[in-house]
Amino acid sequence: MPRLPRLVLPGHAQHVILRGNNRQAIFQTDQDRERLLATLREVAVQHRVAIHAYVLMDNHLHLLASPSTEAGLSAMMQGLGRRYVAWFNARHQRSGTLWEGRFRAGLIEGDAQVMACIRYVELNPVRAGHCAEPAQWTWSSAAHHLGQRRDPLIAEHEAYWRLGNTPFEREHAYRDFLAQGVTPQEQQLITAAVLRGRPLATPEFLRPLEQIHAGVVVRRPRGRPRKPAIDQPADLAGTGGVGD
Repeated sequence: MPRLPRLVLPGHAQHVILRGNNRQAIFQTDQDRERLLATLREVAVQHRVAIHAYVLMDNHLHLLASPSTEAGLSAMMQGLGRRYVAWFNARHQRSGTLWEGRFRAGLIEGDAQVMACIRYVELNPVRAGHCAEPAQWTWSSAAHHLGQRRDPLIAEHEAYWRLGNTPFEREHAYRDFLAQGVTPQEQQLITAAVLRGRPLATPEFLRPLEQIHAGVVVRRPRGRPRKPAIDQPADLAGTGGVGD
């Protein structure tokens, strides 16, 4: 099945996953993680992409990022991938690919969806059993959003700013939001959206995009098309961001 084209709209957040080939580790030491973050800062500035949240796991990473141009996200990720792999291979005396093909990405729109995605990203280490609290994981943006350290990589999303009028109010509100956790349904929805390249957005936002980006926005039923019944329309495809 051919891959869906990415729906990238300048100024709108994208949830990104980049995984190691065959689920292999993409970091062997903390120095590797530091190098990737330093490279990410450089390429994000170069290609004018705002990073709102991130987490580095052993064999994959998540980002929430808003490109300022349609080509910015792909250019940033290509630059990150090439530069980090060249450094990683030289440092660890290896050769060949490190990544599992191209990165996965799905558009995120709306305050509720953006905040749910930030929480999903920053709770990854807790779900994996690496730590009891998200801020304990050094390699994520959680401590920044909770006011425990300032991360120069992070450009806070407008949805986060709307949590309160002062930094203290925003950090307190976000702490309560994190404590609610991610439900299994929410986790499945966000995971499916990014892996399939489907937008996670409100119906009102998606409706004007259905004609231009129908292959991504309009959900199609799985499997071979059914033969239409007599006097019934052949195309009964539903619409929506995720759910298939």
